Amino acid sequence: MITDKLLRVSEDQVVTLTDTSAVSTDKIDLGTARDIGEGKELLMNFAITTAVAGGTSTQFEVITASDAALSSNVVVLGSTGAVATASLTLGTNLAVPFRPLIGSKGQRYIGARYTVVGTNSAGKVTADVVETVQDGKKFYASGFTVA
Repeated sequence: MITDKLLRVSEDQVVTLTDTSAVSTDKIDLGTARDIGEGKELLMNFAITTAVAGGTSTQFEVITASDAALSSNVVVLGSTGAVATASLTLGTNLAVPFRPLIGSKGQRYIGARYTVVGTNSAGKVTADVVETVQDGKKFYASGFTVA
């Protein structure tokens, strides 16, 4: 997975919320004549940089909106659904695919939204738009040697 600072929408964003949602601290402005790979299958990778604790679940969404605050005419492009807090440990990566036809939505900004059920006492996330995700895990059959 290759990341790009211009395609990062959250960097160690705190998700200690109570039964509410928050949008990413940054967004991608499509009005700057920037090609983020439209036409290709894109993913938003949500990386847990501090384990989430205390709440019941968190939902991670890729959103687009017509304003920089990510609050007007919001359209959800992709979602994880509710993810149990016990699964959101340090190093967890959640990849959410979203449609490559972003421009057809008529929205200018892309970002993320985090919706928490319960009260999170800890948790941070970094979210990037990427083309591929590498999990870094290799599994080999028993007795198999890699040279």
